[in-house]
Amino acid sequence: MLSKEKTLKIKKTAEKYRNVPAPHGEDIDLNEYKINKSDVIIDSLEDLDREYRSQLENIGINVKEENTSGSYLQINNEAVYSHVQSKIEMMPISEALKKYDLDEYYWNLVEIKDKYSARAALELTEGFFIRVPKGVKETIPLQTCLLIGKEHSSQNAHNIIIVEEGGELNIITGCTTSAHVKSGLHIGISEFYIKKNGKLTYTMVHDWGENVHVRPRTGVYIEENGVFINNYVITTPVKSVQSYPTIYCEGDNSKATLQTIVYGKGQSVIDLGSKVVLSGKYSSADIISRSIADDTSEIVARGLLVGKEEEIKGHLECKGLIISDESRLYAVPELDARKANIDLSHEAAVGKIAEDQLIYLMSRGLTEDEAVSLIIKGFLSIDLSGLPPNLAKSVERIMDMTLDSI
Repeated sequence: MLSKEKTLKIKKTAEKYRNVPAPHGEDIDLNEYKINKSDVIIDSLEDLDREYRSQLENIGINVKEENTSGSYLQINNEAVYSHVQSKIEMMPISEALKKYDLDEYYWNLVEIKDKYSARAALELTEGFFIRVPKGVKETIPLQTCLLIGKEHSSQNAHNIIIVEEGGELNIITGCTTSAHVKSGLHIGISEFYIKKNGKLTYTMVHDWGENVHVRPRTGVYIEENGVFINNYVITTPVKSVQSYPTIYCEGDNSKATLQTIVYGKGQSVIDLGSKVVLSGKYSSADIISRSIADDTSEIVARGLLVGKEEEIKGHLECKGLIISDESRLYAVPELDARKANIDLSHEAAVGKIAEDQLIYLMSRGLTEDEAVSLIIKGFLSIDLSGLPPNLAKSVERIMDMTLDSI
């Protein structure tokens, strides 16, 4: 349970920002989106109907739960399935709030400062709570999925992950809509805590409907020698995405790696970025993004490294391809150095597909479309050498599935 003081503080702040637009991204009329139940009762993911199973498989979720340490599924605003096969603790956030005192974890890393975070605070409709006990290392991926199954649904989730001292966890999470759902709103509040010597690898694949708005709000806190690896993939049309997670490398020798792959299609408006605050001595961060703007899509790729302590190191790499003259790609790399003895760098580049590459591939027998597709796949490929072998294979499988649609 939350303390009375904490509960009142959250409500008071949320009421203040109930109608305040976010500083970036399209403003949305929240009244157009309602809270819907799921009406789904299952004992396993294989009990889902064919349409749901197909959508889960498209984002890399194994419905047979093979080579997974657990699964969580939320449809609309209800947790319809939560099963774990290891020492990891996982449950819907509503149960965790009843079972534990979460004052130090709930709404601590994410500020309520716009209408979307305010709605999630005032109208919480589920999310997951995951805790890795001290010293438990689970390298077999755990899978989570948040799915919108009804038109004009508002999904307001709050997720908390705690990796205790010396623990390790790998998560593959997918967010999607049913095939017949074209519009909706997803608000996801995520707060991740990585304690001393802990490690969290978090891989997200998004496959939303063409008129779905997505507003994640994320904060990550890393203690001494902690490691956070984040992979984000979106290659299908979406109405709009606006996300700017903040990672706090607070402990000495803490490390964050954030890798983003974006393929803007149709009329998608995507505003993505990451901010890493390097406060621990010898802490380090890498922000790497690959973006492609096609059709009439608009992509803003942001990145900010803040050096607040000596002997820190950070690199920001932002590369983009623009395919269509009707599309737009805007890169915003930023460095904020507050000490003299630090090492921060950035590299940004936006261009087109090289004509000589096209000619070479077509001379080898490929059609122009096949050559363009191959070049795009190569451009979007990011080295996954920092991941455990079994997780790297899982991520590569997801990438193959998503990029095959290009």
